Parts: sequence; structure tokens; C-alpha cells
Amino acid sequence: MVLKTFGWSFAVTALGLVAAVFYGGWAALGLVAILSILEISLSFDNAVVNAGVLKKMSEFWQKIFLTIGVLIAVFGMRLIFPVVIVAITAKIGPIEAVDLALNNHDKYEQLVTDAHPAIAAFGGIFLLMIFLDFIFEDRDIKWLGWIERPLAKLGKVDMLSACIALIVLLVTAATFAVHAHQYGGEHVDKSGTVLTAGIAGLITYMVVGGLSGYFENKLEEDEEREHEAEEEARKAGKPVSAVKLVGRAAFFMFLYLEVLDASFSFDGVIGAFAISNDPVVIALGLGIGAMYVRSLTVYLVRQGTLDDYVYLEHGAHYAIGALAVILLVTIQYEINEVITGLVGVVLIAWSFWSSVRRNKALAAEGGDNSDEKQEVTSGV
Repeated sequence: MVLKTFGWSFAVTALGLVAAVFYGGWAALGLVAILSILEISLSFDNAVVNAGVLKKMSEFWQKIFLTIGVLIAVFGMRLIFPVVIVAITAKIGPIEAVDLALNNHDKYEQLVTDAHPAIAAFGGIFLLMIFLDFIFEDRDIKWLGWIERPLAKLGKVDMLSACIALIVLLVTAATFAVHAHQYGGEHVDKSGTVLTAGIAGLITYMVVGGLSGYFENKLEEDEEREHEAEEEARKAGKPVSAVKLVGRAAFFMFLYLEVLDASFSFDGVIGAFAISNDPVVIALGLGIGAMYVRSLTVYLVRQGTLDDYVYLEHGAHYAIGALAVILLVTIQYEINEVITGLVGVVLIAWSFWSSVRRNKALAAEGGDNSDEKQEVTSGV
């Protein structure tokens, strides 16, 4: 099972490390290894959240996520995305941006760093919407019940998540962006850029999430009608063949996963420049890490880990909320990537420990699955 799921990750690791040696010698090999570990540590919460979405998809689309999705993640987000950002923000052509990336690493790093307010605003608001929609939903299983119960009641207010996200965006633009980073000895007001990018992140979330939710609901309705038709045909002694609309539903869920992965990768791409400003080394290192994150996502789905450890998904979403806040704060203040990674690891470890305690308590009491019992055994 492990070899089947992580086989491609092992192969990509070997190829990536060999490519690093040929490209820049043993020094490049060391940098690529460090960047791979950085990406995995920063993105474990990404794997848990992805698994919650991926478990609804067929094995075919899980394979698409591991193949085409990896190409998008590695080449799209870790290699092409920074170049596109440089081209747009610096108002230069794509060829010139590629030339900067390959031949003027210092200038390229500076341009990517200058684009950070827009990147952070887009990713921060997108991730914040994911967290808010999760925390405002009334769930049977609650981890931190003293927080989640009152928030679930507030969640009955329509469009509350979007309103809070917009308020946070306005406060961020007024508090951080007006006192933006100092470029070339001059303070640059980035409030307009932050507002535009944040609204784009909100729109992207609502469009992609809305479409995936629509087709998921439509799929459930079609399956229900199909089941009723099969029952009627069975009673009449007639066979029924049905066509399921899994393609559209799965496609938009796949698209949602890709945008989600992109938002998670922003901090890793920016943070990678603290280790190396060579775009090839960064792409190799983060690409290897992204591959492991994807394999881990599929592994969690096939092992049923989220079903066995029911608070893991809660911990991952709290980590998303923390990452969203961190991204927005980094518009003005630098936060070490170690802190970013540790926040996610601590929250997920805490939720895992709470899940283990819950499972032991339920086993000791004969498998009582009541909501009250789950909250008591969460340790809060």
C-alpha cells in the first residue's frame, strides 16, 4: 500500500536529486533536500484538508490528482507562477521575466518579494473563507465544542463568512498596506493592490467552491433518482442502466483542489527565497515536497484515516485559519517559516491526540457515538 501510493514520490525524489547534482553540484543537492522538507512541513495541513475533499471522488479522479494535478502543482505553481507574477507586477514580457529568473537571481527574488502583498492578500482571503465556512457549519462532531457551538449558531446568518472576510480585508489594507514595505528608500502604498487581490481571492473561492458544490449536490440528486428508478425497475422485473454525472462534479472538485493547493503554496514559494534565489533549485525542492503532500493526501483517503481520527479535519482547518492570518500579517511584517510550519503541526498533532483519546473512551464504553460523548472525550 505504501509503495503503491508513494512510489511516484520516491521516483520523483530520485530524479529531482540527480537533476540537482547535475545542475549545481552537491550544494544544490543539499538546498533541494532542505526545500523539500520545508514544503512537506508547511503543507501537512494541506494534505489533511485535501483528503477531506478527495475522499468524495472516484479512484480515477484520485489518479488524475496524482498525475495531472502534480504537473500543475510542480510546474505551474512552483516554477511558472513566480515568473508570471514577476512579469505582471514588473510590467515586463514573459521572455524577459524568464531571462531574469535564469540569469539575474537577485533581481528576480526582489521582484517576487515586491509582489508578496498581492500574493498574500489573495491566498490569505481564499484560505480564510475555507476556515470560516468550516467553523460556521453546524457539525455532528465537534472538537472544541465551547468555540464551535456558538459559531455554528452564528453561521445561520446568510453570507456571514463573506462579510467577515471583507471586513478583515478592509482592516488589513488600512492597517498593514498603508504602511507598506520600503522599496528603494520610498514607502509604497499597497492598499489598492491588497484590496484588489483580496477581492479576487474571495471571488475565486466563491466561483470555484460554488460550482463544485452545485455539481456535487446535483450528483447526489441524480444518484437518488437513479436509486429510486432501480427500485421501481426491480419491482417490475426490468433492468435499468443509468449514467452518473460524476465527470462534471469531479472536475470542479478537482479544480477546487488545485486552487486550494495554490493558496497553500504561496508561503512556501515566498519562504523558499530565504534558502535559495535560484528558481530551478526552488522548483526542484518544492516540487519534490508537493509530490509527497499529494501522495499523503491519497494515502489518508485510502486508509480511511479521517474516519478513524475524526478531529484531524478540524485541526487542519484551524491550521488553515492560522495560515490565513499569518499570510495577511506578512503583508507588512516578516514571520519566520518555522513558526508558520509549527503552528500547523501543533494544531494537527493536538487534534490527532484528541481523536486517539476519543477512540479509547468510546471503545471502553462500548462504542457510544453520541455527539456529547465525542465532545467530552476530545479533552476540551
